[in-house]
Amino acid sequence: MFNRIRDLREDNDLNQTQIAKILGMSQTGYSKYETGENDIPTAILIKLARFYNTSIDYLLGETDNPKRYK
Repeated sequence: MFNRIRDLREDNDLNQTQIAKILGMSQTGYSKYETGENDIPTAILIKLARFYNTSIDYLLGETDNPKRYK
C-alpha cells in the first residue's frame, strides 16, 4: 500500500508537501504514511482515492486495477 501512494504521487509530479496540503496535514505526517511508519486512516484513504480517481482497493493493494467503480 505504501508504495502505491508514493508511486501515484510521483506519477502525478507532486511532492509530499503538496499532497499533505491537499489532505490538510503536515508533510512529516504524510511522509509517515509513505514509509509505513503510520497506518493510513480510512478518511485519508478516501481522500487519496478521490484525488487520484482510483479505488481504495487499488491503494490497499487488493487489486492491480486502478479503475474506480462508482
